[in-house]
Amino acid sequence: MTWRDSFGTALGAVRSHKLRSGLTMLGILIGIAAVILTVGLGSGAQDKVRSQISALGTNLLVISPGSSTASTGVRGGLGSSTTLTVSDADALTSKVVAPDIEAVAPTLTSSETLLNGTTSWTSSVVGTTADWASVRARTVSEGRFLDAADESSDAAVVVLGSTTASELFTVGDPVGQDVTVDGVQLQVVGVLASSGSTGSTDDDDTAIVPMSTAQQRIFGGATRTEVQDIYVEATSGSTLAGAYQEADDELLQLHGITTAADADFTITSQQSLVSTATSVDKTLTVLLAGIAAISLLVGGIGVMNIMLVSVTERIREIGLRKALGATPSLIRRQFLLEASVLGLAGGLLGLALAFVGAAVLPHLISDPIAISATASVAAVGTAVLIGIVFGVYPASRAARLAPIDALRSE
Repeated sequence: MTWRDSFGTALGAVRSHKLRSGLTMLGILIGIAAVILTVGLGSGAQDKVRSQISALGTNLLVISPGSSTASTGVRGGLGSSTTLTVSDADALTSKVVAPDIEAVAPTLTSSETLLNGTTSWTSSVVGTTADWASVRARTVSEGRFLDAADESSDAAVVVLGSTTASELFTVGDPVGQDVTVDGVQLQVVGVLASSGSTGSTDDDDTAIVPMSTAQQRIFGGATRTEVQDIYVEATSGSTLAGAYQEADDELLQLHGITTAADADFTITSQQSLVSTATSVDKTLTVLLAGIAAISLLVGGIGVMNIMLVSVTERIREIGLRKALGATPSLIRRQFLLEASVLGLAGGLLGLALAFVGAAVLPHLISDPIAISATASVAAVGTAVLIGIVFGVYPASRAARLAPIDALRSE
């Protein structure tokens, strides 16, 4: 008997018991679909985290001030102090001091109410420099961004985020029109292209003004020289570690700190955020995939059970085949092929169900599901392997039957 004949016989045996075969394949189908969707959900979550963090800027370092201590001895959290200044940011722009730093953008942020006639909207007003757009990987959809001339002249100009622009200007083009912030009239010179949200923060709900304008005309007070954060862009991903070290060394020197543990600032890299978030997602993916794999085990047990029933029902057939010259290896091959067919069919149906789920579920759970071709092929291969592994014992039992005993059975 050729392999083709064996496969045809196995396929016929599966077809002759459609309901039983369908129920057997159902266990594998559910298991394969669950594993593919679980892994796809984990991969989608990792991609989403990477894109959200990348939206903050490429090759980015964020320098934040240290913690403050009140007169009562109560310590604030990181970032609550005011240890960073414009001079610190200017020092980091020196190629002699920091050759691995491409651009630097200090920021000073406050929640302010913007007015357009009788329309008002509370947004995050950010004072910064012209390099902010490149450092934060942002572009404008209308008009222009801030330039060096705006900074040097304390220009009364503002660039609005897309959300802020749509809230203040429901009709017409906002570019060229005026908004008022804390009594200061500013001309809208541009609108940022949308970048979506980061976590619960809408990155498009913002208003960008020159740092000098924010310090001298809007915020004032002690904020005339202080900054809240300094965003640093490395020349490339490979030089990010060098940029980190250069920024750390220069700020320690400027602040007169000799021990790194006593630093009154913190530097955070985007790569560390990506690594942490990805590690969490991978752990959850492995956990959920392990739970889903249990259903594959159940499906494999179902295959073994059905194959044992099939061997019991077909004892006389096995005896007749052996009496006509079929060897134990041919009998074993036939039943292994039957188990493989059940696994393959269940795997393909599970793959189809997974693709349907990947198209429908994101609309219900608001999370992407990324199904890779490699995972799909591996899933189908696993389904076939399950059929073979759990079909070995029934096939071996059939192969060991003595012809005379099989023919005498009722």
